[in-house]
Amino acid sequence: MGAAPTQLVVASRNAKKLRELQPLLSPLGLDLRSISEFGADDVEETAPTFVENALIKARHACRISGLPAIADDSGLEVDYLGGAPGVRSARYAGEPSNDAANNRKLLEALHGVDPARRAARFVCTMVYLRHADDPVPLIAQGLWPGRILETPRGANGFGYDPLFWVDDHGCSAADLDAAVKNRISHRGQAVAQLRQLLHG
Repeated sequence: MGAAPTQLVVASRNAKKLRELQPLLSPLGLDLRSISEFGADDVEETAPTFVENALIKARHACRISGLPAIADDSGLEVDYLGGAPGVRSARYAGEPSNDAANNRKLLEALHGVDPARRAARFVCTMVYLRHADDPVPLIAQGLWPGRILETPRGANGFGYDPLFWVDDHGCSAADLDAAVKNRISHRGQAVAQLRQLLHG
């Protein structure tokens, strides 16, 4: 890949996601910029897959900033719901996106479903583009298995974290310390892969 750029735009306006990504990406030694700094409108995520949506966001970020970009598309897949909400996770309950409404809709969809049938996983696909027309994007993916609780637990994290039970730690994702979550989560796994690809 050669020398890493000194500046990199992160294609997200989600302040909570940006706070989570900052320590994960800091080992790259880059000056991370938020797409919000460039004042552009959000790009519509129209693709049916995580990787395609991540590429849409990264290309948009490169074009408006003139910088290399990292973008991720993440979501929750619930087995009982055939993989839903999937790529629609952030907008599961409609626009504008709202974590509380998304969680309510998920609990309604799983009302009465036995705990043994509530298996789920978080998915994160992260891409890196040197420029908007980069023909060889770097692509990393993290998968985090768990199951969906019947009531929210924990006060940390965001999105579906209060409903996502992590068996290995005996708590919800929203109960985890931020450093622990960053080490084991879908996003943490994807960033670790991406760091290896960038320095490979």
